[in-house]
Amino acid sequence: MNNKDTSLRLTILLGVLIALPAVGTDLYVPALPELARALSVPVAAAQFTLTTYFIGLAAGQLLWGPLSDRYGRKPVLLAGLLTMLAASLIGMFMESIGALAAVRLAQGLGMSSGSLIGRTIVRDLHAHEQAARLLARMTIVFSLVPMCAPVIGALLVGATGWPSVFLCMAAVAAVLLASLGALPETAPSERRSAHPTDIARTFRAILGDRRFLSPFLLILCAMIGVLAWVSNSAFTLVGGFGVSAVAYGLMFAMVMLGQISGSWCASRLVMRLGIARLLRLGARLMCGAGIAAAALAWLGIGHWLAVVLPFMVLLFGTALIVPNAMAAALSPFPRSAGSASSLIGAIGFAAGAVISTALGAAFDGTARPMTAVAALAGIGALLIERWLARGKT
Repeated sequence: MNNKDTSLRLTILLGVLIALPAVGTDLYVPALPELARALSVPVAAAQFTLTTYFIGLAAGQLLWGPLSDRYGRKPVLLAGLLTMLAASLIGMFMESIGALAAVRLAQGLGMSSGSLIGRTIVRDLHAHEQAARLLARMTIVFSLVPMCAPVIGALLVGATGWPSVFLCMAAVAAVLLASLGALPETAPSERRSAHPTDIARTFRAILGDRRFLSPFLLILCAMIGVLAWVSNSAFTLVGGFGVSAVAYGLMFAMVMLGQISGSWCASRLVMRLGIARLLRLGARLMCGAGIAAAALAWLGIGHWLAVVLPFMVLLFGTALIVPNAMAAALSPFPRSAGSASSLIGAIGFAAGAVISTALGAAFDGTARPMTAVAALAGIGALLIERWLARGKT
């Protein structure tokens, strides 16, 4: 751990790495309606390719984390990016929804390495408020990806069809592979065992530690709120409200402005206000926005602003929560940061798979299912933040 600021170049690279899972959703989601039409499958079947992607993300977290504690950060990232590249190239030529779902599983497996290694390197370099500040700065970079990716995805689909989205993801993998030389190896010199029994023992010890569990549950609520938007907003706004794919991309970008502004505020304020106060503010904003979104949907207000504006505020709140709660969860585990990070990602993305499947099945042409999940996530965040605060008094 050091007290020096991380260079801008490394911050940008780490920000892109933690955005890889978002690339796999936000670039891909605008293609779902076209994909369903092209392959002659229902909405739920197309949505299943998101579910398998989340399953791959979850499985990859459990795989790459312990391996990075044993063999180092860079070799694991190299393996993950090569997997992403191969799966993306193969995905261009799939002609059945089953084969495409399998490719998406492999994509998730490979792309999960970026977010995991990015978070783990932060813990290798910093702890507590300094780690939170770096994570918030990385989230600003991260947020540019989901702002731009839906627009790019929509334009690609409109111009050349859904396979071009996979070619774009392959290009991202190739660029990152070429950039690996700029990434330092930050793993501790004393390496953890990769034996399955030792890995299981490490996971059990981390999950049993309240210093990890409380902030992790807060992260989980924030992730659920974000994933509700990411996994179902295309069907809600394009399929339910009838907006165009390009208009949806712009609406998605508007919501991501909330995350960018929240991340900027977190990076500027964390050293002054501390982690606890930002977590409190983020949980309150997330709860209020989630309840407002659900209330508007269940009152039957069908304008797109009734969805977009509350989710802008909700993502502002999650941007205050995630980097600060992540720093709090990882700081106690300098020697097993990869394993701790893998648990956060694996359980979060497994929740994403469940949410994606459930929202696909529950889709009724309105925003009600999506906003109900956001409201429950916001209420959960507020309750857990209070529990976390009581544990420190």
